[in-house]
Order: sequence, then structure tokens, then C-alpha cells
Amino acid sequence: MIHINILAVLVAAVAAFFIGFMFHGPLLGKVWMRLAKITPTGKEKLSDMTGQIFANFFSNFVSAYILAIIYLFARGSGVIGGSELWIGLISGFLVWLGFIATSTATDVIWMGKSRDLWLFECGSNLVIMLAMGAIISIW
Repeated sequence: MIHINILAVLVAAVAAFFIGFMFHGPLLGKVWMRLAKITPTGKEKLSDMTGQIFANFFSNFVSAYILAIIYLFARGSGVIGGSELWIGLISGFLVWLGFIATSTATDVIWMGKSRDLWLFECGSNLVIMLAMGAIISIW
């Protein structure tokens, strides 16, 4: 049976939420809003976003849990050599490259979404996946 460290998964999900907040808020929020063509009205309230915040956190938790499973398989298989941290980082990178970057690219390829917004979101997701991989591996 595979043992998943739920505390590490929870911390990784919180870290992902925080990183996403920083990318889309204080650090690069103005860039993101310009790329996403979002114009704030000034009437936005945190209380209006409760459902979205919960859904986003749940999504982060699921991603962290699945990444923990992939990390354990990668560590046990010997396919990725090196330290625990290295295996966690490579696992996060491979999940990002193989699933997140490629599956979201179809929005640009087929739906005409902004390439620059896609690059921004891919960058944010890469940092998130690397952070989650690192947290899961060192815990």
C-alpha cells in the first residue's frame, strides 16, 4: 500500500494557493489583468469569491495528492535518480510539462486564446508544481 503524507499534501496545496494568489495579485496582478482583459470595477468583495476560493483550494489539494502519488512511484522506480528534493522537483516539472502545459495549449491552438496569457499561466503553474514537488519530497 502506498502511504501518502496528507499533511505534506495539505501544506503543498496551501503553498499552491499562496503562489497563485501572489502571481494573480500583489506581484503580477496588473500584468495578469491586462493579459486576461479584466477591468476591476472596484466593487469586488472577498465574500463574493468564497465558492471560487474553496473550489480553487480543492483543485490544488487534488493536484498535490496526485503529485504525491507520482512522486512516490518516481522515487521507487529509480527512473529519476538523485536526492529526494531533486525527484520531487523533476516529478513536478514532468507533471507540468506533460499535462498542464500541453493540455492548456489547446486553448491557444484551437480556441484562439491569448498566447501571452497562456505563457503567464504556464509560468505560474510551473512555479506551483515545482513548489508542491519540493514540499512533498522533503516532508
